[in-house]
Amino acid sequence: MNTDATSLTTQDLEFLRRPLYGFLSVAGGPLPPQPRPVWFEATAEGTIQLFTGPDTLKVRRLRRDPRASIVVAAPVGERERWLSVAGRTTVETDGAHDLAARLAARYWDLDDDPARAEDLAGILAEDWVRVVIHPETVSRYAF
Repeated sequence: MNTDATSLTTQDLEFLRRPLYGFLSVAGGPLPPQPRPVWFEATAEGTIQLFTGPDTLKVRRLRRDPRASIVVAAPVGERERWLSVAGRTTVETDGAHDLAARLAARYWDLDDDPARAEDLAGILAEDWVRVVIHPETVSRYAF
């Protein structure tokens, strides 16, 4: 395991740009933590962002205590690899719909699956916020 206390490497960003699920944990939740699978995006600035409803439990917890972490692992069949990013978050009211559209295109085949395109239209009709994780600790393992 390797830990870099502040930032994501080029190799980390390449890994995080794949359509993998992240498992998000927020501070102030139950013990032990109960991570939830999420779509996410690694940005060029080295942050991790995801979208969620403005009134969700995770947003309420993050407003009380802005610490969160996300763990992303390679799928079965690939060499073992995982990445953990922990840090303070910000809850942003702009850009969530654009993020949702980018992530839907990354995780779903919107051109060949009309049901998924309809799902995306439903998502875009809702209110969302962006949760941005600003890395303070990055841990990684690759075999």
